[in-house]
Amino acid sequence: MSEAAPLSNLPEFSVSELSGALKRLVEENFAFVRVRGEISGLKFHSSGHVYFDLKDDKSVLNAVIWRPIVARLKVRPESGMEVVVTGKLSTYAGSSRYQIIVDQLELAGLGALMALLEERKKRLTAEGLFDAARKKTLPFLPDVIGVITSPTGAVIRDIMHRLDARFPRRVLLWPVAVQGENAAAEIAAAIAGFNAMGDPSSKFPRPDLIIVARGGGSVEDLMAFNDEAVVRAAAASAIPLISAVGHETDTTLIDFAADRRAPTPSAAAEMAVPVRAELLAQMLDFQRRMLNTFSRGVEQRRRHLAQLVRVLPRAEQLFAAPRQRLDIAGEKLILGLRHNLQQHRTRLLKIAALLRPAMIRQRVARARDMLQGLMRVLDGISYRAVLERGFALVRGEDGQVRRRATALKPGESLTLTFADGETPATAGGTAKSKGKKTPTDQGSLF
Repeated sequence: MSEAAPLSNLPEFSVSELSGALKRLVEENFAFVRVRGEISGLKFHSSGHVYFDLKDDKSVLNAVIWRPIVARLKVRPESGMEVVVTGKLSTYAGSSRYQIIVDQLELAGLGALMALLEERKKRLTAEGLFDAARKKTLPFLPDVIGVITSPTGAVIRDIMHRLDARFPRRVLLWPVAVQGENAAAEIAAAIAGFNAMGDPSSKFPRPDLIIVARGGGSVEDLMAFNDEAVVRAAAASAIPLISAVGHETDTTLIDFAADRRAPTPSAAAEMAVPVRAELLAQMLDFQRRMLNTFSRGVEQRRRHLAQLVRVLPRAEQLFAAPRQRLDIAGEKLILGLRHNLQQHRTRLLKIAALLRPAMIRQRVARARDMLQGLMRVLDGISYRAVLERGFALVRGEDGQVRRRATALKPGESLTLTFADGETPATAGGTAKSKGKKTPTDQGSLF
């Protein structure tokens, strides 16, 4: 027989029993601890919980913040931030690790926070988000002012009071949380939302000016206005933006990205609109000065005109010489009309004399005799009288008169014109003239 295995006096645990025992041990001995370290591996879960690691130069501690606690935090966790967390240690059996359940989170010190903000400021400055060339001019008198702040604080009341006292304007309030976990996201969304307005279908008009405001507070309270998303939204705003965060000595990164910084929310309202009473007084002063200037101008012109009147000649002197020239011209015109009338009367009488009946008959007879004489001359020189004496006119195919036998071509078609008509003919062969022909030898055309 084999020997039986020796029995151990150590208690035996299951994995769950051992994990539970460790969990009770850790939670009983570390129920309230404060731990300082740098945040790394930060993760905002969709459930609302926040997971991260606290580390120093040697060790790492897992940390978790449950959703109800996240909403009450004064400082939004960021990677690289040095913080002091308060909570209790616990274990997570699913991965055999321990972690701290955070109930409170605060910055490790003002110096650490300032170093973080300074690093962020340098990085955003290098990107050009704070350049003066990006700053927009504030409208002189905006019709609509958009205000981004808490709807329940004194800030909105201060702004409305100052606007009513200076120059009442229409105000659109975009309510946001001004501190806490969701503050930065809500402020950035509000700036983008005001810029997205202007759609004709929207029932709200697009603001001409935006004021981002909150009252005073600690550096931790104002951290939402140092958030990178808020700073970028302010720099990207197409609408002029005034930042009015905290009191006069408080400075946040949104102040550098805004077009103007106001030391207080009330000062922002004063920057936004002029004083109505002062504008009315200024307009009345302008009106008074304009009337005085106009009156002085009229008086100066009146004196100048009076001086001109004294040196100018009188109307009788100005019109004396032209009036005399007009009288002389009138007399000459009457004489000229009479002379012209006499000339036309004489000419008319001559024409009338020529139109008497006897003189007309004589002129017609003389014209008839002249015409008959010209007709006799025409008959004497006309070629038709020559044709009556037995001659003929010879034309070629081109209609031109052939005056010489040498101008005829053998076989050419000819037209012979006699006194009583025309007849065609054809040219026969002809010999060039060698000498003088007798008058009776005319040759043959056929």
